[in-house]
Amino acid sequence: MAQPSFPENRAKKPLSPRGRGVGERGVRMDQRQFAKTLRQTMTDAEQLLWRHLRAHRLDGQKFRRQQPIGPYIVDFVHFGARLIVEADGGQRNASDRDSVRDAWLGEQGFRVIRFWNHDILQNPEAVLSSILRGAGAVCSPLSPGPSPARGEGRGE
Repeated sequence: MAQPSFPENRAKKPLSPRGRGVGERGVRMDQRQFAKTLRQTMTDAEQLLWRHLRAHRLDGQKFRRQQPIGPYIVDFVHFGARLIVEADGGQRNASDRDSVRDAWLGEQGFRVIRFWNHDILQNPEAVLSSILRGAGAVCSPLSPGPSPARGEGRGE
């Protein structure tokens, strides 16, 4: 009697030619692990922002946090709107590095908006409003309006 073929009995294809390193979406495994660590150690400003962005809470928009994109890990991303939101602390002065990063992300079709942690903590409503405008500017849904009632709309 022939043995059934189960997926676990088949040899698994390695993720890269060497069997480690780059996963199926082109994200290095160490980068994915680092993103996971960042998700577990978010700043107070990032946590506050995430409370409002997660689970479609901001007007139904879908965001992901600490997401690897190419060689970078972004704080928050809305893939549908191609929008990246960065929470920047005052402890680093990395404007040159940020401009190189933003330029690369722009070449990939993303728009990057940045907020200081202080602004997120002191005025979250204004920050969320800016994020919503940024997301809505690209992915505003086309609403055709209500369907006509039976017999209406055809000149009957």
